[in-house]
Order: sequence, then C-alpha cells, then structure tokens
Amino acid sequence: MNREDLEHIIRACGDITDQYEFMIVGSQSILGPIPNPPEMFTMSAEADIYPLNAPELADRIDAAIGEGSQFQLAVPRDLWLLRAGRRLGHGNLADRMAVMSLLHAARIHGADPYAYISDVLLERLPLQPVSRIDELLPHRWVASPTQT
Repeated sequence: MNREDLEHIIRACGDITDQYEFMIVGSQSILGPIPNPPEMFTMSAEADIYPLNAPELADRIDAAIGEGSQFQLAVPRDLWLLRAGRRLGHGNLADRMAVMSLLHAARIHGADPYAYISDVLLERLPLQPVSRIDELLPHRWVASPTQT
C-alpha cells in the first residue's frame, strides 16, 4: 500500500462515518509522516483504522468496506486494502479476537472501550502483578486518574 491508497481509505472512512480525524494503527501509520518509505514498509495491503474521536464507529467502517463486507467480497483479494479495526500491533487472529472480546466486554459493562484498552493494555498491564491481574478485567476495571 502506498500513501495514495491510504488517503483513499481515509476519505472512504470519512464518508462512512462523517468523521474527519482517524487513527491508523500498525505498519501503515508510517505513511503519514513518511509519504514514500522504503518498499519493505509498504508491503502490507491492509490498513487498521478507526475514527479518532469516535472509535466505536470502527464497526461501521468494517461493515461497509472491511473483511467480509459486500465491498470486500466483490473486490478481488489482491485489491482489497482494508481491514478496519481495533488491532493493536501485528498479532495473529487469536490475539485480535482477544482484543475484540475485551472491547465488547468493556462496552457491555459500561466502560468506554477505547479508554479501557488504552488504560489496561498500554499503561497498566506491563506493571500489574500477576496475582492482581483480575483487577484489569472489564467487569472489575476502574479507570485510572489519567483516564477520567
């Protein structure tokens, strides 16, 4: 994927969500600050993207042009450029499903999914003692002072 492809995806996501700021997660994020990176950084043919101020709208993007959508099914696999989502880094399917399960559980328990994931996975988990890991489960989570 090149920057032009990514810009096309961002415009499509804007049309789908009526948002204009997006977070690009993973390898394609390099295309923002570096329009023409070395070829090894442009080999991926997918972009993980969600609206910056409304991450819950990622589902709308996914339904419209993501994996399994009518768009994706109609477009040949080698031209398919998007998998919208909440993937953190480059994990396998099980990793992505685990994150999606956490997001769903956070939503069910009344937490902002983005705040929950940001706080738990990016801030607390690396420092949390294993004996207290259950405190980070969605039904027991209390936002840290920086998240409120």
